[in-house]
Amino acid sequence: MTSVAVLTSAGSGTRLGLDVPKGLVDLSGQPLVVRAARGLARAACLAGIVITVPAAELETFRSRFPGGLVPGTDLPVRVVAGGSTRQASVAAGLAALDDDVDVVLVHDAARCLAPPDLIAAVEQTVRSGRRAVVPALPVTDTIKRAGDPGDDGAAPVHETVQRTALRAVQTPQGFDRNLLDSAHRAGGHLAADERSAVSDDAGLVEALGEQVWLVPGDERALKITTRRDLALAEILLREEPELA
Repeated sequence: MTSVAVLTSAGSGTRLGLDVPKGLVDLSGQPLVVRAARGLARAACLAGIVITVPAAELETFRSRFPGGLVPGTDLPVRVVAGGSTRQASVAAGLAALDDDVDVVLVHDAARCLAPPDLIAAVEQTVRSGRRAVVPALPVTDTIKRAGDPGDDGAAPVHETVQRTALRAVQTPQGFDRNLLDSAHRAGGHLAADERSAVSDDAGLVEALGEQVWLVPGDERALKITTRRDLALAEILLREEPELA
């Protein structure tokens, strides 16, 4: 039995306002993709990582993993071209897996500070028999369902949503490999267009009618999307140097 991570790093990073792919954005001296890979390695539950990257940047990303290993470890890395959407990129990563892989963790390089114990907990929960596992945090904001805005930009409130059952999901998400393969085959027709592609692999599994399970998430597994997120990640690294 083998567990492998598909680490998605094919995003452009446009919202960061930088001229490099998001995975190559520097965070305290290391690219996000390298930090994410090192976190996966420290979880000590994986046999390898497949990283999906922009096709035009394959060699640049490969150069960040000398010898095909996560820096400072002996964990193998395979860097492959991603697709035009996150869903297509995950599918490309799945296609690169060896036949003996039976558990897959799908992780985002943008969540590069996800702590190793969170990663290990997701993998172990899949191993225990839960075939689709997602880390999640309770929603703390009041949530309202709104209608279409009028000409003045004001939108009507249709209802206040009960938040006690709501969760904000994170990565890594863990799956039985056969289940995730089936979910991507069934939803493959959605993958090519950003307007239809799903951003959450668990959603593809749910569309099959399969049960998805939640485990406690971690605030440190924040997604770096804007410069403010990047600044917050810098603060976290200063406060918790073990994440480095």
